[in-house]
Amino acid sequence: MVVRLLTRIRSWPVESQLGARRNAMVACTALARRRAEREDVEAYLAARGAAPDAARAAHA
Repeated sequence: MVVRLLTRIRSWPVESQLGARRNAMVACTALARRRAEREDVEAYLAARGAAPDAARAAHA
């Protein structure tokens, strides 16, 4: 029982790091998706000749 507890305590930093890395990748992916969507909308509005102020108001 004590050996199992010590093993778990020793592996905690590694497991924590892996979890944090996974969470960071998920967040990065979500941000990249939002940025791509925002750029698509800006390009669409620019192609239609929409005023830049109108595009900014849509994001507010």
